[in-house]
Amino acid sequence: MSDENSKPDPQPEDAPEAATADPAQDQPDPIETLRSENADLKDRTLRVMAEMENLRRRTEKELSDARQYAVSSFARDMLTVVDNLRRALDFLPDDDRRNADAGIASLIEGVEMTERELLNQLEKNGVKKLEPEGQKFDPNFHQAMFEVPNTDVPNNTVVQVVQAGYVIGGRVLRPAMVGVSKGGPKEAPSPDPAKTTGEAGQTVDKSA
Repeated sequence: MSDENSKPDPQPEDAPEAATADPAQDQPDPIETLRSENADLKDRTLRVMAEMENLRRRTEKELSDARQYAVSSFARDMLTVVDNLRRALDFLPDDDRRNADAGIASLIEGVEMTERELLNQLEKNGVKKLEPEGQKFDPNFHQAMFEVPNTDVPNNTVVQVVQAGYVIGGRVLRPAMVGVSKGGPKEAPSPDPAKTTGEAGQTVDKSA
């Protein structure tokens, strides 16, 4: 006879499996996702717009520089013509000019008109003549050829212009060849930008 006490105890029913997590809780909030994507697109758009604006400005500057400085080589060659006209006029003594007959006087007047018109046309194309006499020597615009002993004016003052200088836009087309004072006070008047470059506060670019 089997021992009833030896019967195995009834096994408890298996416990129900733990409830699985709600899948919806693992998904990102679609509204937050849209907001993040919108902010990213907005940032990209602003960056592209900024890059396009910078490109537009660079292109405009390059085109402006190209128009302005395209005539640099031609203008530099024309300065030789201006120099020769001026030399021809300076070569004629004042007495001979005053006593010249009608034909010579007309010829002189014609040369002077040609010089003025040539300078006017150069200026229309951005070429300006430097007027450094009486100003402080500035190596950006002037080339010192010699020193002139003079105790009446400050040191390094331009007292003589041997050859006129010119600028085109913000660039030196040709520096003025000058004589500077020596022996006076140390301080000299600062150059007048309006006379030196034609535009106050203009930055000098010597790459023309």
